[in-house]
Amino acid sequence: MSDDLVRLAQWGKLDGQNWAGLTRLSTEEAEGELSELATDDPSQRRFVTGRDIKSTDEQEKDDREYVEARGGRYVYTYTEPDTSAWKRKRVRLPDGEVVYRVVRPVFEGALTDLKAGKTPTGERLDGLIVYDIDRLTRDPRHLEDAIEVVQHYGRPIIDITGTLDLLTDNGRAMARVITAMNNKSSADTSRRVVRKHKAMQQKGIPGGGPRPFGWNEDRRTLHPEEAKLLRDAAKHLIDGGTFYSILARWEAEGVRTSVGNPWTYRAFKKSMSNPRICGYRSRVDIEFDPETGTEKSHTTIVYDDQGQPVIGLHEPILTVEQWQAVRDIIKESAERGAGHNTRAYLATGTLRCGKEDCGAKLRAMKASPSQKKPEGYYFYQCPARSTRHGCGGVRINGPEADELIRKLVIAKHEEEAAERDAVTAEEVWPSEEKLTNVREDIADARQARRNRQISAERYYQDLAEYEAEERRLLKERGAWQRRARAHHGQPIDMEAEWDRPGITLADRRAYLERAFTAIVVLPVGRGSRAPLRDRLVPIYHDKA
Repeated sequence: MSDDLVRLAQWGKLDGQNWAGLTRLSTEEAEGELSELATDDPSQRRFVTGRDIKSTDEQEKDDREYVEARGGRYVYTYTEPDTSAWKRKRVRLPDGEVVYRVVRPVFEGALTDLKAGKTPTGERLDGLIVYDIDRLTRDPRHLEDAIEVVQHYGRPIIDITGTLDLLTDNGRAMARVITAMNNKSSADTSRRVVRKHKAMQQKGIPGGGPRPFGWNEDRRTLHPEEAKLLRDAAKHLIDGGTFYSILARWEAEGVRTSVGNPWTYRAFKKSMSNPRICGYRSRVDIEFDPETGTEKSHTTIVYDDQGQPVIGLHEPILTVEQWQAVRDIIKESAERGAGHNTRAYLATGTLRCGKEDCGAKLRAMKASPSQKKPEGYYFYQCPARSTRHGCGGVRINGPEADELIRKLVIAKHEEEAAERDAVTAEEVWPSEEKLTNVREDIADARQARRNRQISAERYYQDLAEYEAEERRLLKERGAWQRRARAHHGQPIDMEAEWDRPGITLADRRAYLERAFTAIVVLPVGRGSRAPLRDRLVPIYHDKA
């Protein structure tokens, strides 16, 4: 019967057969013209072509009429709205290998059903019809999958316009040629679109996509209220404030993103670190990590042919110096002080046991009724040996420890404010010349290697040393610049900030984490009554 189905389809006789249609809206690239949904983010880029004039409803109507006019019964429609039959995406195969494939689950499901001879509704399925070959696929791999269904399962796949013939050897050969040419056409158009995007970037013309927070729908003029929120947030961060306090305040005031979503730390960081905020034209780059099999996107500055940042045709919200300062703060906060945690006590996770060979994190423990302590009283205590997470040999008064920690944070903040004041007399980083010399050494080493003046072994050995020195100097310069930039704002009064109305425990913990890597609690000998302040040893973060 299967071979008969293919032969009857060749003759146009579909009497007594059940057929399904595959309809698809194309999101293939137009002839070099971007749709209104165009964006710099390749993962979000969409295109519309003239082929989309025939909607899925119209395709279904034509498929049904074609089948019924030849005596067949139309029983089901597989619809693929907004699906590309050409663009590849990263996927992970069952064996773990990461590859790029055209992803079309509806198409693949239709072929699976056709092999089995049954629709998702349980109807018998004899064949599949599409409007034309372009509706079926533009990917040679998917074409071969369709050919397999016809050749080896005896299920016909036909079209209305006559551009698709998978029922004969000659027709299959021609289908391969047409699909290859369609695939090349899509690739050529994609290249033109990329070139047009690059030209727009070089001219500073804003990209598409959702409206960026801080700007109006034209993406060029500022939204007054939102722009002020971003300026105030930048000043708060530069002056020593936390991300969490900004987000908490915005949540309380009902501030939402440009698409109406609540602000998250990730979204806030992305908005504040985008070069667009200081007037530069930016773009989204996507990098693939072959070791992890993942893609990471990040926003970068667009540079002109002379290597200078392209100034966008939009109003800036921050100065370049302010943006650089915020960007440095964001880099620091990736490891500490973001203020996002759910701990119920100030020093949990920061206090550590000072007994030899322990170093465990102290836990907060409420006092039992038998200890006759005030209501809500608690200790910070090293976990017992039985837990295998500590030695159980250190315990301190919780409220007293929190008060001492408050004083340590305030003292540290005041010390840093004094350091910022000390750098204002210098406008240029003192070691700038050293950094220039190291970079010249790196360039000389590369040129010497290209000229075969030094061996590869010597080159890589020297390069490792130069690059290590460059990283050290860049870190030192970043710390100096942050202190210098912070001087231009009014530093936070930490003593007032610690007790301000509305401050949260997460805020205080963020200030604590930004000041200290840990606070070690020294043990006391039997019978000793050393004051707690003498037992706390703060371990400061290296600001350089």
